[in-house]
Amino acid sequence: MSHSPLPRKPYCQRKAALARARIISKGHTTGLSLNNDRLYKLTYSTEVFLDRGKGNLQDSVGYRISSNVDVVLLWRSPDGDDDQLIQIMIKDVNVENVNQQRGEKSIFKGKKPSQIIRKENLEALQRPVFLHLVHGKVKEFYSYPNEPVAIENLKRGLASLFQMQLSSGTTNEVDISGDCKVTYQAHQDKVIKIKALDSCKTERSGFTTLNPVLGVTSKATSVTTYKIEDSFVVAVFAEEIHALKLNFLQTIAGKILSKQKLELKTTEAGPRLMPGKQVTAIIKAVDSKYTAIPIVGQVFESECKGCPSLSEHWQSIRKHLQPDNLSKAEAVRSFLTFIKHLRTAKKEEILQILKAENKEVLPQLVDAVTSAQTPDSLDAILDFLDFKSDSSIILQERFLYACGFASHPDEELLRALISKFRGSFGSNDIRESVMIIIGALVRKLCQNEGCKLKGVVEAKKLILGGLEKAEKKEDIMMYLLALKNARLPEGIPLLLKYAETGEGSISHLATTTLQRYDAPFITDEVKKTMNRIYHQNHKVHEKTVRTTAATIILNNNPSYMEVKNILLSIGELPKEMNKYMLSMVQDILRFEMPASKMVRRVLKEMFAHNYDRFSKSGSSSAYTGYIERSPHSASTYSLDILYSGSGILRRSNLNIFKYVRKNPLHSIQVVIEAQGLETLIAATPDEGEENLDSYAGLSALLFDVQLRPVTFFNGYSDLMSKMLSASSDPMSVVKGLILLIDHSQELQLQSGLKANMDVQGGLAIDISGSMEFSLWYRESKTRVKNRVAVVITGDITVDSSFVKAGLEIGVETEGGFEFISTVQFSQYPFLVCLQMDRDGVPYRQFETKYERLSTGRGYVSRKRKESLVAGSEFPLHQENSEMCKAVFPPQPESSSSGWF
Repeated sequence: MSHSPLPRKPYCQRKAALARARIISKGHTTGLSLNNDRLYKLTYSTEVFLDRGKGNLQDSVGYRISSNVDVVLLWRSPDGDDDQLIQIMIKDVNVENVNQQRGEKSIFKGKKPSQIIRKENLEALQRPVFLHLVHGKVKEFYSYPNEPVAIENLKRGLASLFQMQLSSGTTNEVDISGDCKVTYQAHQDKVIKIKALDSCKTERSGFTTLNPVLGVTSKATSVTTYKIEDSFVVAVFAEEIHALKLNFLQTIAGKILSKQKLELKTTEAGPRLMPGKQVTAIIKAVDSKYTAIPIVGQVFESECKGCPSLSEHWQSIRKHLQPDNLSKAEAVRSFLTFIKHLRTAKKEEILQILKAENKEVLPQLVDAVTSAQTPDSLDAILDFLDFKSDSSIILQERFLYACGFASHPDEELLRALISKFRGSFGSNDIRESVMIIIGALVRKLCQNEGCKLKGVVEAKKLILGGLEKAEKKEDIMMYLLALKNARLPEGIPLLLKYAETGEGSISHLATTTLQRYDAPFITDEVKKTMNRIYHQNHKVHEKTVRTTAATIILNNNPSYMEVKNILLSIGELPKEMNKYMLSMVQDILRFEMPASKMVRRVLKEMFAHNYDRFSKSGSSSAYTGYIERSPHSASTYSLDILYSGSGILRRSNLNIFKYVRKNPLHSIQVVIEAQGLETLIAATPDEGEENLDSYAGLSALLFDVQLRPVTFFNGYSDLMSKMLSASSDPMSVVKGLILLIDHSQELQLQSGLKANMDVQGGLAIDISGSMEFSLWYRESKTRVKNRVAVVITGDITVDSSFVKAGLEIGVETEGGFEFISTVQFSQYPFLVCLQMDRDGVPYRQFETKYERLSTGRGYVSRKRKESLVAGSEFPLHQENSEMCKAVFPPQPESSSSGWF
């Protein structure tokens, strides 16, 4: 529908109106149209603001590029007014601050445009471009070949404003932003164009962390308003906003506000229309050097003057990555900056550094190279590591763990690990780790809609086929651990089979794997099997298996009868299992878990809720609490401890979850398991556990990735040899540098400027565990220690190639927590002390804002804030305090404080 002209005015009024400057949109056209033989003189400006999204432009950094613009109509098709060729020429360019308070600190003060932009760039910017419009839409964009890409983009940004339509509706347009969905809203005095930036199809590099807790939320809007007076477009105003914030830590946030303004000032007599039928002939007649180029913005990289090489950068930071420095935030900061350098490096450069490094720093270097996640870094690390050798097991394991934590893995990484798994190994532990990490990669690729990739399909068959055909216990456990990471729905029937019919450790691992599945996959069939296991309908099961089955039932919308039968079983179970199940039910009620409503409904009946059932003694426990809680997010911890009837630990399970809204992240799980130790104290094993081999080990899950378990001892002879030679030194479960948050966006702003929004988060982590026995004092102690240093940075820049503005924000902290369980089993009920303490931690925040010319002159503003978060001691179960006083003398209380 065309825009209808207003009624014709009297001659004197029309003459006055024509004296005013205007871009004409004729009533019978569908888009912008210009009068013949007229020169249109306009003013144009584009400006950009960067801030933390708080809306105070005075705190922003940025710049403004302004100019005059001459526009003329060179050619109109003889077949229709809506086919036209216009010439656009930028003149009188100026660059200045958007923040007028900069004053003497302005980087532009005393500099001419030619000094800021450079003479050759300014000449290119002021060279005309030609725009072929058909029905108001861009058909071709003509420019000189081989002009600097950044300069061409600025001209594309201006030219894109000339594309519009006068009627309401939704369509697709191609402009500097790409092929985008746009919606027009036509009014009497204006036309509004809303561009859906998330629909724009354009080639831009970028990636993000898929987990909604560790990921970012970004929002982009673009609104262009065409102001109309007397059926004429007299001004164009465009505003584009890009905002970003880290989901779990919203102080990491930033915003880019980009504005364009094009206003018509006057018209003059201009050149006459050029005759001809074809646009190409007109262009050739004007200047044969002009050629059609895409109007979509093109990628450019600013020249980095004085930037160090990869080797030079490594040498400057390697001292921070010495093993003794890994608990410091500086180590993580160095790790993150080096990853950025690695992402632009070639394979040969990376390989050269790997081969030259010593064994102390090499594990940290392997962490960084693997975390870079580029084809060159992957090729380099695969060439460097020899999986057939057992002399570099630590490096191989660090590589595999970094693969498991990969923020945006691709199919090539998965294929590489599949290929390695089918080869030979110097260590069976590494073979197991490869398969376990294959499972983690399958999960991540499926979450990113990659389940049908050939590599993923191949990996699925490898996991499920291997589990179905495996005969050795070690292989069954390996494939179960891989499935625990992959969580394939197709694997549930196999898990049910192993859970119900497998021997102790296999059955337990199968049930804990089922526990990792989301609620929609815990079907009635799964719950029926879990009920048979818990109530031992077909065979006797170990306590660890039965309690896990009960947890699955209670955590997945249990029915009235399921809850009733579990409650009725309390009192008929082995002593410590009685206490554990009672504690679990009380924890559900106290913490208001989803099953609490059904549990309360059942407890209204006296046969379920009576003193005999709820007065069972014992030391096993289940407890859940908050580390921090806010309307937006929460962190929880839980500790489940199950003892044997003789007072020896069977299982301790420590979990920490992070929630953002309703999205969970299983941050940490550390499970210590022990069995078959009753002979050490001449005690009687519980039912179903009479023939268990002596064993103790530790299993860890970190940021939703199950790692390969470690063994303290396996078998009676191994136990005795380690007891006689044991030290109290803890065994490392996982140690290294992890790239946890990884988001990168390259944005083409409508104005022609290039923007980047990056967020990175890394941590240095060291989780260790130990288990000690004293037969003389009849005491056992388990200890889990976790030390971390965390750094999160956000970096937002807008670049024109000759001036760059940026905002850098960051937080860092160092700390840890320790869990200690001490049991004295010289009497019954035995004395238990459970402690979980968090160290006091420093919390530092940084903000840097800058504006910098390509010639080197710059403005920088830095802010820093530091605080100390007090340490805390977290309750672990209700009876804990009295027992701890019996085992240990009272300690000074430490204050409690939430995590940041």
